[in-house]
Formats: sequence, C-alpha cells, structure tokens
Amino acid sequence: MNALDHIAIIAPSLAEGVAHVRESLDIDVPFGTRHPYMGTHNHRLQLGDDVYLEIVARDPDGPDPRRSRWFGLDDRTQVRADWEAGRRLRGWVARTEELDRILAAYPHVFGEAVALPPQKPEFAFSIPQDGTLPLGGAAPSFIDHRGAPTSMAEIPDRGARLVSFRLEHPDPTAVSALYRAIDIHRCPTIHSASALRYAAEIETPSGLRVLS
Repeated sequence: MNALDHIAIIAPSLAEGVAHVRESLDIDVPFGTRHPYMGTHNHRLQLGDDVYLEIVARDPDGPDPRRSRWFGLDDRTQVRADWEAGRRLRGWVARTEELDRILAAYPHVFGEAVALPPQKPEFAFSIPQDGTLPLGGAAPSFIDHRGAPTSMAEIPDRGARLVSFRLEHPDPTAVSALYRAIDIHRCPTIHSASALRYAAEIETPSGLRVLS
C-alpha cells in the first residue's frame, strides 16, 4: 500500500524550524539525525499511526552531497521566500513498495530513485534531478523502506497526533486526479485556493493546534 509516511517542515535552519513548531504546537521537537549523503539534518516527532513530523534543513557542517538535495533545499532563496510567506509545512513523503512503477509512470513529476546511503543503501528516495519539490510541492516524495520501515521507537513521542492534513491548490482537480491514480492512503484533502499551502491539525497535550 502507498501511504503517508511523514510530513515535513522545510526550514532555512533547524533553529528556525524548531522554533516554529514550538510556537505552533507548544512542543520542543528533539534532534533526529544527520544525513551526510544529502548535506542535511533533522528533528523528528511521532504523530501517531506510524506517521511522523520531520523538520529538515541544510546542515551547515555537512559535506557537499555532490548531487541535488531532497526537499528543494539547494534553492536557499526559494526556501527563505516560502518561509517568510508562512509556507513552512511544504512537503510530505509517502511510503511505497512500488517505487519503480510510480517513477516509470510519472518521471517528470517524481524524478529518479536514489539509493541511500550510497555506500550501504537502506532505502530508496525519489528526487527530481534538479532537486525541486515534486509538482512544486503539491505531490509527495516517495520512500521505499525496502522491508525495514522507520522504527517509531527511534522517534520521540510527545503526545502529538495528526488529526487532519490539508492542501490548498489553484488546480485541485489535477492534483486530485494524480493522488487517485497513485492511490495514496491518508493523502491530504485538497481544496481550491489561489496559492499552494499545507495545514495539519494536530492534537497535542495543549489542545488542538494547526501547523502550516
């Protein structure tokens, strides 16, 4: 089954990302891991039902990955522009066991499968060759865990639970058609709007909050 794996705050820096989530959810999200093969690092938080939140940013101390980074993080100007416009929840990842089929059907949207880490691959991730977000961010990235899904035991649980996930988009019909064709469980609900924007309702120990 293709299903929601995680949602992503794409931040100019981890400090800004963590501060935004703290302000939105009243939760401090702990550090996760470094990705030397991508030159990025993250913080992570469980959201229930094998779904989690990732705050991801370029790692200023990380090596040059010598390829396009994921989540559009090579384009610092665009990341900052989206951030300043309040578009901070800007990506999501779906898990799949049929990555080759999806990429063969939609290479112009999702790009290519990249085995990671390169020296000893544990999973494959879809990344457009130029590193941009798929369909400007309206489509997910895909991850094939290769039979070893992310262990929720490794991700902190602070009592946050995802209630709803929403995408506003200028062409909801086209995006809906793509989601249906790929058949992704727990994909965002889609609503018509003048610009692309995500929002997630999350139940927290402090009550129901919105992260966007």
